[in-house]
Parts: sequence; structure tokens; C-alpha cells
Amino acid sequence: MRFLILITTLLALPLLAQEPSPGKAEIFEVEGHKAVLYAAPTSAEGKPWVWYAPTLKAGVSLAGQKMYFEAFMKAGISLAGFDLGEVRGSPASSAKFTLFYDAMVKRGFSAKPILLGQSRGGMMTLAWAFRNPDKIKAWVGIYPVCNLASWPLKNSKSQTLADYALPEAELVARLKEFNPIDNLAGLAAHKVPMFAVHGDSDVVVPYDDNTKILKERYEAAAGSFSVKIVLGEGHKVGPSFFECQELVDFVLKHAK
Repeated sequence: MRFLILITTLLALPLLAQEPSPGKAEIFEVEGHKAVLYAAPTSAEGKPWVWYAPTLKAGVSLAGQKMYFEAFMKAGISLAGFDLGEVRGSPASSAKFTLFYDAMVKRGFSAKPILLGQSRGGMMTLAWAFRNPDKIKAWVGIYPVCNLASWPLKNSKSQTLADYALPEAELVARLKEFNPIDNLAGLAAHKVPMFAVHGDSDVVVPYDDNTKILKERYEAAAGSFSVKIVLGEGHKVGPSFFECQELVDFVLKHAK
């Protein structure tokens, strides 16, 4: 039990130990849930945007990471997120994310955002992505949860079962139906490029059980996947993960 509490705490750290978000975000509601938008001062052509997850307590913590925030804003790329709480990629929560997507498009933003999932936000974004492969410009992960059989069912079981509204035995039996790593054909067919930065010493969201599997299976489906492996580092907030020039270059390239 103590080990489980430690793991859960470690997973939350990267989202809590952020600098305050710069500037003032626009907060609006979609079906009773808060959406957060940092609009670029001058939007690039097509009004590109990065959809970040998880957005918790109506906060987009990535906005507190100066290098990323300033690079996106300078390039005319807005940053937004939608607070559904601790969801794990179920069809029901993914459908609610679609309502947010629709609201952003109605506001004039690109119909093909770049999805960026940090930690458990990887599962949120990937689950929506494989159900909506025609609506995505690219996908990015920062030590992302990619595999339902990994952290979600091992260390976050109660939240996972609550999101899917299924008993554990049924969810496990139907895992391939819901697991992003088993549903990549549509994304590959739409040629959605992917990038992730992940530490090889991550014990919270292990690289081998998540990004490695996603990369191997996506490439087997003829998809494009680039990864930066950070040697000797784990699940933490630090320059390796939040001042990653390769991540910035990837976003700027695919936002065009």
C-alpha cells in the first residue's frame, strides 16, 4: 500500500511542481466542464493550437513551462485544454473531449490540433486520437501513459474502472477494444506523425511498457514516430523534458 501511494504521488508531481501560468487564460465552459485557452497574441495562418492534457483544476500546467509557452506563442500557436478530471480514455470521456474540440473549431481554431499528453495525459490524448484520426495534425508525449495495461490498471485502478464504468474482469477481457496501442491503424492511415520524450529510468510510467511499445507498433503500421530517450532520468520536472528543443521543433514543423 505504501508503494502504491508513493507511485501515485510521484505521478502527480510533474503537474503540481509548475511555475504559475503566465498571463491570463480565457476560461469558458463546455457542458459544465471548464475549458482553458491561452490564445497566441497573433495567430499563425489557420489558427493552429496545441491541445494539452491533463488539464486539472482548470489549469494548463504546460503554460508554466517558459520555453514551450514562449515558443508556441511566438509562432502563433495557441495552447488549450479541457478539465474532465482524472479520466483514463474511456469512450464516454473521449466523447466529452469531442465537445471541447467542437467548441474550439467553432471559435475558428484549426480543425486539426496537435495533441500533447504529459504523463497520464498521454492516455487521454491517445484514446481520443485513435477514435478521431482524421482530426489530428500530430501527437506529442512527455513520458506519456500509452498502455492501459501499464500504470492505469496497475496503479490507478479505481479511477480507470470508474471512467470505463466496467468491472475489472470485463475491462481486461475487452482491453484490445480500448487500448490505444491496439488501435493505431487509423492514425497510421492518416499519416499522423508522433513524437515523445521519455526517460529510460522512469519507474512510474516505464518506457518499455509505454512509449517503446507505442513506437514499435506504430512503425509496424507504417506510422512515423520519433522519440528522444533521456538516459538516466525518470518521471520528473526538469530541463530534459521541459526544455526539449526536439519537441519544440516537432510542434513548430507540424503546426504549419
